Amino acid sequence: MIQIDYQLQPAHLEAAIRRMWELSAGKIRSIEDAFGAGAGTPVFTVAGKYSTQGWTEWTQGFQFGSAILQFDATGDVEFLEIGRQNTIQRMASHVTHLGVHDHGFNNVSTYGNLRRLMLEGRIADNPRELDFYELALKASGAVQAARWSETSDGHGYIYSFNGPHSLFSDTIRSLRVLALADRLGHRLMGENDVSVSLLDRLVQHARTTAKYNVYYGAGRDAYDVRGRVVHESIFNPNDGRYRCPSTQQGFSPFSTWTRGLAWIMTGYAEQLEFLHGLEDSELQAHGGRREIIEWMEQAARSACDYYLQSTPTDGVPYWDTGAPGLVHLSDYLDRPADPFNDHEPVDSSAAAIAAQGLLRLGRYMQQTGRGDEGSTYWQAGLTVLRTLLGEPYLSADAGHQGLLLHTIYHRPRGWDYVPEGAKIPRGESCMWGDYHLRELALYVQRIVRGEAYYTFFAPCP
Repeated sequence: MIQIDYQLQPAHLEAAIRRMWELSAGKIRSIEDAFGAGAGTPVFTVAGKYSTQGWTEWTQGFQFGSAILQFDATGDVEFLEIGRQNTIQRMASHVTHLGVHDHGFNNVSTYGNLRRLMLEGRIADNPRELDFYELALKASGAVQAARWSETSDGHGYIYSFNGPHSLFSDTIRSLRVLALADRLGHRLMGENDVSVSLLDRLVQHARTTAKYNVYYGAGRDAYDVRGRVVHESIFNPNDGRYRCPSTQQGFSPFSTWTRGLAWIMTGYAEQLEFLHGLEDSELQAHGGRREIIEWMEQAARSACDYYLQSTPTDGVPYWDTGAPGLVHLSDYLDRPADPFNDHEPVDSSAAAIAAQGLLRLGRYMQQTGRGDEGSTYWQAGLTVLRTLLGEPYLSADAGHQGLLLHTIYHRPRGWDYVPEGAKIPRGESCMWGDYHLRELALYVQRIVRGEAYYTFFAPCP
C-alpha cells in the first residue's frame, strides 16, 4: 500500500514542477509539428513517437488542452496560440460528436480551459470569443446528455460509445461538461419541446454509476471488496434492468482496471466540489443535498481508500489489480512499482489521474470539517505527484514526444508498444496521461503560488 509522506508540502514540489514544464514545452512543440490538420489525433507513443489509434476520438482535446495548460503555468503566449487556434479551427466536430461519451475530456480541456482563463483575467477579455467558448460548452453538454438510457429503477445513465446497454466508469470524469453547461443556463430540448435538466442528468448518471460500478463490501457478489471498481456495467436496453459487470480494457469484470478506478476517484471528487457550490434549493428536485452528498461521498471515499490499499508504496499502480502476472511479483504492494519487470505493466496514467482525485477529495473534506481524514487523501496525492515528477516516470529525453512514461492504453488488445528485448509494454506515453500530469502539476502550482483555485465551476457572469 502507498507509504504516505505526511511531511510533504506543495512547496517542496515547486522545483520539480518547474522542471516538468521546461521538459513539457519541447514535447508540445514536437507534437504540434508532427500532427497538423489531416494528420489524425495522437493517442499513444510507439518507440517515443506519438501515433494514432482509431477506436474513438477522445484524445484531441488533451492534445490542444496541454498547450493551454502550458500557457497557464508559464505565461508563454506561444502555447496559448497553439491551444486557442487549434481549438477554434479543429475542435468543432468534437462538440457535436454524437457517437462518444467523452465530451468532458475533449471540450472542457479546450473550450473550458480557454473560458476559465478569460474569466480569471489571464487572457484578454473578448465578449464575442467568450460567447463562442460558452456556446461550444452548452452544445457539448447537451449532446452528451442526449446519450441517455433509462434504468428499471427510474433513473438512467449516459451510455458509452459501445451503445445503450453500456455504462462506463470513465464518464463520471467527463460529467464536468454537463456541470458547466448547466451553470451556463442551458437545457436539452427533446421531442415535443420537452425540456431536460442537465443537472438532473448529471445527478442521475452519477447515482447510477455509484450504485452499479462501485462496490462497497456489502456482499453484492463473491468479489465485492469495498472500493473496487468495475469498468463497465451492462444493462438490458429493452427494460433497463442491470445484467452484469463487464470490462473493455481491464483483465476481467471481477478485477479492477486501475485507470477506471482513477476516473471514479477524480470524477466524484470534482463533482463534490461542484455540488458544494450550489444552493440547497437547486438540489431539492434531484433528491436533496444530504442524500446526494451521502452516496457521492461514499463512492469517492471507497474508491480512494481502495487505491491507497491496492497500490505499491510509491503510488503508481499496476494496470489491473487482478492482472494474472502479479502472482510472479511477490510482495509487489510492499515496494515501489517496477515498470521494468517481465510480468505485468504499470500504468502511470492511472496514477496521474488518481492523484488529482486524492487532492481534491482531501481538500473537500478539510473544507467540510473533516481535516484529519482529508489530510490522508491530500498527503497521498502529493506523494503520488512527487513520484511522477521523478525517474523513471518523467521523460527527460528530448527525442521522446511523451511527458509521462510507462502508461498503458489497451493491454487486452495488445496495442501498447513492447520494446525489443522486453516481454511487456513499458517506456511509452499517452495523451491523457500527459494532460493529467500537466493538470495535476498546475493544480498544485497554483496552490503554492496562492493563485486562484483550479476549477471550472466559478459562478457564471
